[in-house]
Formats: sequence, C-alpha cells, structure tokens
Amino acid sequence: MKQLSFIIVLLFCIVSYAQEDFLAKQYFNDGDFEKAVVYYEKLVDKNPRRTDYAEGLIATYQQLERYDEAEKFLLEKIEEGNVYPTLFIELGFNHTLKNEPQKAEKYYNKAISKIDENPNFGYGIGFRFQKYALLNWALQAYSRSMELNPKLDYNYQMARVYGEQGNVEKMYESYLRLISEGRTSKSNVLRNIDAFISSDAESENNILLKKILLQNAQKNPNILWNELLSWLFVQQKQYGSAFRQEKAIYKRMDGSTVQRLESLGEVTLEDNDIETAQEIFEYISENSNDDITKLNARLNLIDIKLLSIDDKNIVEIEKEFNDLMNIYGYRNQTLQLQVAYSNFLTFRKNDPTQSVDILKKCLELPLNARGTAFIKLALGDILVYDQKFNEALIYFSQIQKNLKNDVLGQNARFKVAQTSFYKGDFDWALTQLKVLRSSTSQLIANDAMQLSLLISDNSLEDSTQTALKRYARADLLAYQNKTNEAITELNEILENHKGEKIEDEALLKQGELLENQKDYTAAEFNYKKIIEFYNNGILADDAHFALGELYRNVLDQPEKAKSHYEKIILNYQDSYYSPQARKHFRRLRGDAIN
Repeated sequence: MKQLSFIIVLLFCIVSYAQEDFLAKQYFNDGDFEKAVVYYEKLVDKNPRRTDYAEGLIATYQQLERYDEAEKFLLEKIEEGNVYPTLFIELGFNHTLKNEPQKAEKYYNKAISKIDENPNFGYGIGFRFQKYALLNWALQAYSRSMELNPKLDYNYQMARVYGEQGNVEKMYESYLRLISEGRTSKSNVLRNIDAFISSDAESENNILLKKILLQNAQKNPNILWNELLSWLFVQQKQYGSAFRQEKAIYKRMDGSTVQRLESLGEVTLEDNDIETAQEIFEYISENSNDDITKLNARLNLIDIKLLSIDDKNIVEIEKEFNDLMNIYGYRNQTLQLQVAYSNFLTFRKNDPTQSVDILKKCLELPLNARGTAFIKLALGDILVYDQKFNEALIYFSQIQKNLKNDVLGQNARFKVAQTSFYKGDFDWALTQLKVLRSSTSQLIANDAMQLSLLISDNSLEDSTQTALKRYARADLLAYQNKTNEAITELNEILENHKGEKIEDEALLKQGELLENQKDYTAAEFNYKKIIEFYNNGILADDAHFALGELYRNVLDQPEKAKSHYEKIILNYQDSYYSPQARKHFRRLRGDAIN
C-alpha cells in the first residue's frame, strides 16, 4: 500500500512539473513575461540543477528589464562552483544589456579562459556566443579550442559565423575547403551557401563564388568543382553552361552514369529552355550505353517536338514511335513507351481504338501490381476520351481497390470521380471526392476540393443542374483536345448563366483554354474579370496565380506578376499556390532563394 501511495505521489509531482514547464514556456512565447517569471522561479526552486529552467528564468528577467535580479541569480550560480562556462557568457550579456561593456568583456574573457582548462568547452562556448551574435568572440572560442586540441574540428561552425558576419568570401573558402577535404557533405554546404546566392548571375555573391570555384578548378582539377559550378549555373538558370559542366563530369567519370544529365534535362525542360533541353536529351541518347536510358531520352525528345506540332510533325513523330516499338517491343521495362505512344495516338491523332489494343496487349505481360495500375490508368484515360465511361470506371475501380493506400490508388479514385462528373453522375462523384479531400497527395486533395465545391455549390443553386451539366460537357471537350468546341460551350454558360456561381468556374476554365491557344489578351480579360467580380470567391487565388504566371512567363511584365503573387501571399495564405507565389515573388524582388 505504501509503495502504491509513493507511486501516486511521484506521478502527481511529474504531472505538476510538466504543467508548470508548459505554462512557463507558453507565457514566455506569448510575451506575458510577468506570468512566465512566476512559473520559472518555482521551477528553478524545485529543480536547481536544471540548466534549461535557469536559462528560462534569466531570459525572462531580461525581458522584464530586471537585470539586477538576473545578475544576482547568475552570481549565486557561479559561486556554487563547478560552473559550466556559458554562465559567464550569460552574465556578460546581462552587462551588455545594462550598457556596461567593460564588465561584459571581463566575463566573456573568463568564458574563453575556461577553454584552456578543457578545450572541449569550445563548442558550447562558441555556440552561446553565436546565439547572442557575439561573432568575433565565437570565432575566438572555436579557434582557441582547435589550437589546443588539433583533433577538434569547428571549421564548419566557423564558416557559418563568417556568413553571419557578412564575410562571404571567407565563408565560401571555408565551406569549399571542408568539402574538398571530405569533412562535410556537399548537400550540407550547398544548403548554407544557397542563402547567399540568387538567380541573378551578376550579383556580387554569385560572381564571387564563380571566381573562387574557377580558381580552385585551375589549382586542383577535380570533378567537385565542375559539380559546384553546374549547381551555380542552374541557380542562375544558365542551363547551357550547366550542361557544359555536366558533360565534363560525364567524360571524366568514363560515362558511368547519366543520372545527373537526366536530372538537368528535366529541370531545363520544366523551365522552358527547350533548345538546351533538346541538346541534353540528344547527348544522352547518343552517348548512353543503357537501352532504357536511351529510350527515356528519345521519349523526352518526342515530348519536345509535340510542343510545336503540325501535320508534318505528326507523320514524323508517328514514324519515330513505330521505330521505337520495333526496337523495344513489349517489355516490362518499356511500359513508358507504350503509354506515350497510346496517348499520342489518342490525344493527337484521335485514334483511341489502336491505343486500347496496345495497352491491353501490355496487360498480358507478367506485371507487378504497380505496373498493372500504371497501364490501367492510361487505358482508363483513353476510354474516357472515347466516352466509354463505364469500362473506364471498371479499370479505375480495380486500381483503387488493389492499391488503396497508394498515391496511384488515390489518383484512380479521383479519376472515378472525374469520370462520374463527365457522365453527369454528380452524387457518386461527390462521394468519391469527400474521401480524397484528405489525400496524402496535396495536388490530388486540392483537385478533389475544387471539383467537390464546383458540384456542391452549383447543385444547390440550380436543382436541374443545367449549367453544371453544360460545364461538365465543356470540361470533357477540353480533355479531348477539342478546344474550340469547349470554348464555345463555356461561352454559352457565360451568356445564359450570368451572376450564377458557375460563372467564375467558366471564366477560369475558358481563360486556361484561351491561354493554350496563345490568345493571351482574352485569357487576361477572363482572369481579371474573376478578380473584379469574385474577389471573395474560392477561385480568386487561382485567377491571381494565373495572371502572375501569364505576366511572368509570357507577357514579360515582372512588376505586374509580382503584384499578383504578393496578393496571394497577403490575402490567401492557405492557398495551394501560396508556396509557389512566395518563391516567385521573392525571386522577382531579387531575394536570394533558399
């Protein structure tokens, strides 16, 4: 019984301490220092050896400008003996806050002198000096420790201090020396350097880094310098220069892998530097010894040709696909070829029948679950194009059942909802979308939310769902690449359903289609109209982002683009586009992007 009572009392004490700890931190973080100090004084009294409580109490005294009480507390701690040297820094900083620099320096020197007794104190002392931006003192602590014990290595910490001091050249040199000597990873260093680099190749920091890298490359030829130069050129969007560095790396590594070249090609293509992307994938195709790598490069080159397609291109591309099919045939490792060819035949040549035959032949291969799902997703997409909705739903439902917790399974569920929407079965579409709104994929969750709101909002307003059915038809026409017909269908909605909730959806969809047709003035008009009349609607952030992208990527009006990104940052913080808008805004403003 006594033992049980002891355990109960012990548990009560633990819970009590935990609650006091939580409240002290909470009040401190909320800026309610008068309440925080009460709890910290209790915690320190009950736990005199807990340094975190002592430091919390000191910080609270200082926030309340009760510097004398902080000093008295620190002196009592120091007089107890066996004191950790950072308390001298705390006492010195307290004198700094009291504007007593000479007394502060006295205690900072005391902290440094403790390193002579034990060089291992150097890290804690240096880190505490950094915390208070006493950077010269931090450097002194780190360097003194290494001087006394050469086995200690605080060069990484010192490099960070140089950066905090604004001594960028010394920081670069320190970090690069650490990488070249194998004392830290390249990714660690790039994470820190990235904060000082911008996309502007003419910025002082960029020029300085390039100069140091080139000097190192001349003194000590090493692929490390090529890798870092390539990284810098990518940050500056100078993909041609990055490609030259990557070719040099590939040759010096005797062509062991083209993975770096593939990654560069993908980034370059995504950033619309089509000419350089084409050079990269042609180089991979000509130089790689791996069949699948060659195939992927050829498929990327076809994707580039499809960006500016005409009747002549269509014939050439079909011949290329046929040649590739003859070379690779039907294999588990080449499913990307069959899917790409099927999509080309369906969405570019309006030949879904041949596409279905190709993909059904793939399903005869001994595929694993994900391979089967990959083919069935593509097959379902083509059946939707051909308006064979029920057959498409069977394939999507099979994937959803077999890969329930996988992103492929969630994607299939969204396609079930989307296909049901095209069919006009809005209730079943909503049932699927409700599940997907908590999808692990943010893109799927966002798409599900948008479609769910479209259906529910417009079903409530119009019980006959006339406008919604018309919109679903326009959406299907757009999916089938029948852009002109889709635009016409959306015009009918805009003319006959003015002021209804469907109007902003129709304006946005039509704007996207007009943009695809390079009718940028008309697209701009649609996006502006959403902002003017539906500024509090759920698509306002979409319209701002669409305008930002249009001004940034097409119309070359960066100031206008910046204005729309800023509106998303300020007014739509929960928007799906918020992270991208923030990144583009900062880049247009000239910030270094970390």
